Amino acid sequence: MAKRALDVYTEWRGGTCRVKWWTGAYHPNGRKRFESKGGFEDEEVAYQHGLDQMHDIRHGVQVSNRDGATLMDDWLDEWLASMDHGHLTERAYQSRVKAHIRPYFGRRTVGEIDVLACRAFHKDLKSKLAPKSAQNVMTLLGMIMDDAVPTLIKTSPVERKRSRGRFTRKPRERKKDMLPEAVEQLARNAKLLFGLPGYAFIWTMAMTGMRPGELYGLTREYCYPNWPASDPKGDRAELERYEEDAERYGREADGQLPAIRVERQVQYADGKVQFFPPKYGSTRTLVIPPFLADLLERVLESHDSKWVFPSMTGVCLIATGFDTNYWRVIANGAEERTGYRMHHPRPAIPAVPAYAGRRLYLLRHGAKTWLDEDGHSRYAVETRMGHDVPGVEGVYSSVTVAMEQMIAKKLQERWETLQDRMGQSGTASVSHSFPMED
Repeated sequence: MAKRALDVYTEWRGGTCRVKWWTGAYHPNGRKRFESKGGFEDEEVAYQHGLDQMHDIRHGVQVSNRDGATLMDDWLDEWLASMDHGHLTERAYQSRVKAHIRPYFGRRTVGEIDVLACRAFHKDLKSKLAPKSAQNVMTLLGMIMDDAVPTLIKTSPVERKRSRGRFTRKPRERKKDMLPEAVEQLARNAKLLFGLPGYAFIWTMAMTGMRPGELYGLTREYCYPNWPASDPKGDRAELERYEEDAERYGREADGQLPAIRVERQVQYADGKVQFFPPKYGSTRTLVIPPFLADLLERVLESHDSKWVFPSMTGVCLIATGFDTNYWRVIANGAEERTGYRMHHPRPAIPAVPAYAGRRLYLLRHGAKTWLDEDGHSRYAVETRMGHDVPGVEGVYSSVTVAMEQMIAKKLQERWETLQDRMGQSGTASVSHSFPMED
């Protein structure tokens, strides 16, 4: 064995040259731990390789043979265990790893996965999945391989999408104006399906822009007229916030603003419905117009469920497969259902053309559009939608009582204008005579 430099050695074995270098670590017995690479035909090339490894070790970018040989299966387990994301995000990542990444790469070492392997994987995904779904999996793989740098690999083999040539605008969903008449028809369809809570559910989403999971999980203590008097206090870190809410929100007759508190959402976890913080931790207070305050009060009087909007069987709406079993019927319409075998007979439900075949989430989009049309401040609008406003605007701005009063006033005017239009067209007025249970 020839010693060419401190801690770098070369030797010829079987007609080829091998180089050994010190990893900077020690064995339990105190001896230096070396790694090696063979197969060189030129001793100078082998020696230079050893020096390169020592350089990388000194600069903290060297990947040991042992680390590079880590199985992707083991690295995926370690990566998933280190996640700290929202419940839905973690569930999506786990699903993509289980369905696509682990079956394809699991038995390979992390060091074996190169650019060509990732391209082949992407091609395989595109043959099985929609383009957006395939890209979501590749984005996740990129995150996983990025986190393997520099411990297990020097650079990530996942290629980043780069724009080349002429700019192409991404296709966007074309949205129609959210007309109050269409919302009213959706609400009446929902009332035919699951009673007064259904009617209130639609109007609450249109007037507040709450996310579906937040509406499904809205419980009595966070709904008008109970909140904020019923706010669970306990050992509160937000005592100052609570005291301000108790002064600012409540019954209109007491000079306060009727409001709903978005404190949580519901999602499935471990096979059961559980509470989680709202998306992006966007807890917030939503003032509501007088007509909606009256409607919600009557809804709570009409049932004894803990859910403000219980299903027709009294359970949380998320447990019903809402999109399939409720929303599609509400938006697309359905034939009359009768007969003694039917647990829940109902009359025919008319389709609402503006929403037939479209997403429930568009009601949230429409709620923001109404706020924009009414000219409210950007900060007040984004805060109401549960978004953070970046930059100096987000630091210096706040939502004042006057802003909230104006939001409630404008939303009430939309409702009253709808009454006038429906009355003039010969349609039964929807004033404060809300549809009651049959």
